[in-house]
Amino acid sequence: MVEWRLVQIRPNADGIAIKNIERQGFCAFRPLEIVTSIRGGRFVSRLQSFFPGYMFAGYAGPGAPWSVINSTYGVARLVKFGDRPTTVPNLLITELQAACNDQGVISLASRIQAGASVEVASGSLAGFVGEVERLTPDQRALVLIEFLGKQTRVSLPVAQLKVASQHFGVGKHHGE
Repeated sequence: MVEWRLVQIRPNADGIAIKNIERQGFCAFRPLEIVTSIRGGRFVSRLQSFFPGYMFAGYAGPGAPWSVINSTYGVARLVKFGDRPTTVPNLLITELQAACNDQGVISLASRIQAGASVEVASGSLAGFVGEVERLTPDQRALVLIEFLGKQTRVSLPVAQLKVASQHFGVGKHHGE
């Protein structure tokens, strides 16, 4: 059975850290998400870490050499509480891996249902918050979004939605 730990990564060193951790016999897992932003007046989608600055490292054998993680190029430190690295529950890792596609991109669409408050995570409406009116069989959602002072119904792929944070009001834009 694999034991998992949380690893803090140095800024902009995700790829280097993963390569070096795997080279030492550990498993590396870093879930990704698609984020859309505006650059030069155009919408640009890119992949970023679901947990920016962190990843998971696992070791399958007995007596894992966890101390070598701290001296791994690209790694800032092994996250500890007290003097011991904290174990990440296998169930959490299993559920995160199950929510990822083959490229490691996480999709929390299965938690989206009618009546849920959602945030548009990517696409031209990224950052808007609305309420799911209903789901369609073709993996789309009809979402009510307040746009230009009135409620507007839009059809969006469920993959572009995520459950909204509780501090956003329904129909508001993330920037408001």
